Amino acid sequence: MAAANHCIVTEFFLAGLSEKQKVQLPLFLLFVAIYLITVAGNLGMIALIGISSHLHTPMYYFLSSLSFIDFCQSTVVTPKMLVSLLTKKNIISYSGCMVQLYFFISFGTAECYTLAVMAYDRYVAICNPLRYNVTMSYQIYSSLISGVYIYAVFCASVNTGFIIKIQFCKLNVINHYFCDLLPLLKLACSNTYINEILILFFGSVNICVPMLTVITSYIFIIASILRIRSSEGKFKAFSTCSSHISAVAILYGSTAFTYLQPSSVSLVDQGKVSSVFYTTVVPMLNPLIYSLRNKDVTLALKRILEQKRLYVSRSRVKIIN
Repeated sequence: MAAANHCIVTEFFLAGLSEKQKVQLPLFLLFVAIYLITVAGNLGMIALIGISSHLHTPMYYFLSSLSFIDFCQSTVVTPKMLVSLLTKKNIISYSGCMVQLYFFISFGTAECYTLAVMAYDRYVAICNPLRYNVTMSYQIYSSLISGVYIYAVFCASVNTGFIIKIQFCKLNVINHYFCDLLPLLKLACSNTYINEILILFFGSVNICVPMLTVITSYIFIIASILRIRSSEGKFKAFSTCSSHISAVAILYGSTAFTYLQPSSVSLVDQGKVSSVFYTTVVPMLNPLIYSLRNKDVTLALKRILEQKRLYVSRSRVKIIN
């Protein structure tokens, strides 16, 4: 009977990144720029891989999948945040919040495992190049990518399903800029023990397993690089590996900081800052890190730009004639 007296929450108010009015416009401009770079970089990468036949290999299919995930992950969170910063309309419906949470978990989980699969792909290519075509056949690639997405959907379904069962009857103000698990649990008036266990379990598995896969793969890769006789070759290989490891460290580090520690009111603002890295910064950096240091990608881009230049030149000649 007591539960029947509770007010049912039909919408939430997102507190946003900051309550200071003077920083709203600078934050809006900053995140607009980040989002535009993210969209252009990731959709551009997908298009480039799609139209360049010499990039139709498992390595670049993985990269294309990562770009798709990064685009979607950023799109799930950033547009709503931009609207809130610009118009002060911080209201999100209950159903809209659950949908945002579901896709955020889906793409976040998929990204963690895609980076692990990409690290394993690089390990096979560098340490066992003669067996690469067998180990990374189209069937194996398809199975790995399918497994990543299926597991991501499973994680999102379980966590969102248990969140939906919670009664929200306290203040409906989410102290965050999007609907995330931990801020939502703070508004619950029913028992959240199972939810907390699920967050800790899936958080530990989805961070530690991919991270250990990446670390193990790069240990073998670095050991293989050390056997390269050319100092120039070593430098190029290490510079490429260091950029990849940096991107992975930012993602796993910021995610672990948010989900693998006891919830504390004093850490709410730090949690907001750390979440910016895995929701906006990493999706922006990934296409830059995995393309600018990649000769095949830069060569494909140069070819397309050259073809575009020739097409424009021929069009001008036809107009003049």
